[in-house]
Amino acid sequence: MKILVTGNAGFIGFHTAKQLLERGDSVVGFDSVNDYYDVSLKEARLAILEETAQQSSGEYTFIRANLADQQAVHECFLNHQFDRVIHLAAQAGVRYSIENPHSYVESNLVAFTNILEACRYAKAPHLTYASTSSIYGANTRMPFSEHEGVNHPLQFYAATKKANEMMAHSYSHLYRLPTTGLRFFTVYGPWGRPDMALFKFTQNILNDEPIPVFNHGNHTRDFTYVDDIVEGVIRASDHIAEPNPDWDSDNPDPATSNAPFRVFNIGNNNPVKLSAYIEAIEEALGKTAKKDLLPLQPGDVPDTYADSSELEKAVGYKPGTPVKEGVARFVEWYCSHFK
Repeated sequence: MKILVTGNAGFIGFHTAKQLLERGDSVVGFDSVNDYYDVSLKEARLAILEETAQQSSGEYTFIRANLADQQAVHECFLNHQFDRVIHLAAQAGVRYSIENPHSYVESNLVAFTNILEACRYAKAPHLTYASTSSIYGANTRMPFSEHEGVNHPLQFYAATKKANEMMAHSYSHLYRLPTTGLRFFTVYGPWGRPDMALFKFTQNILNDEPIPVFNHGNHTRDFTYVDDIVEGVIRASDHIAEPNPDWDSDNPDPATSNAPFRVFNIGNNNPVKLSAYIEAIEEALGKTAKKDLLPLQPGDVPDTYADSSELEKAVGYKPGTPVKEGVARFVEWYCSHFK
């Protein structure tokens, strides 16, 4: 297949594009390579994708442009006929959305509109896109289920991702565009983002600097290893969303529709305390962290816990990499990459 992967210089987009190339698909990557974090890390990922393409049977094309540029997106779809579109480009980060909300409007709303319009006119067979566990916001019923409402996001980032799901549904309804949204739960692993806890903690521990431990380490996260996420993304993309024949307009299910629209959780289904996560990093490094215990940050969700049973039923897969194993793989990569 020929597959568009947006955000292919980013963490999850890079791993997704790489796995697609390795299985023989042709990939068109689309990324602005912005400076939200260290550009050299993004360029290193792009170099690996070039190398992977040379060793695979699939073709690889990279478009360095901004998805908020409507003309650039239009030309991309004009020059390529895609069998699948996997939209992973976004402005991520819960706390940064408090500092710079306008960046999220451009990257998460304007860019997504351009992708939807391009898919509509190109009659794309299936659009798969990234959502987030942050969308559950003030919900306290665990584990989080796609069949419950998500009407109370706690940060602007989560609000833009909820908007993406609603925008996707409108296109699925109006134009019968099949769309699948994936709510990622705290993704981590090699080639991760420097603004994420695992990267910062590893860096600080190695440099004998204290690590900021919010909520005194008592909140939990459903940490999900990146290879597990990518497997779920690709399987979901391969399975084109279909209307739910049992959908009831009098008692609507938020995760499905009478349009070709689906939303899935993709998480490890095993929440881990932040304090235990830090212990796994210490064990992998063979070094004890200096902890700066702090209160819960504004906008932070105290706990996340994914019910991934719907994804498992739909595509026959659920994440399963233990946190200790995943953290050890990240630490091995970090120490090798940064010498």
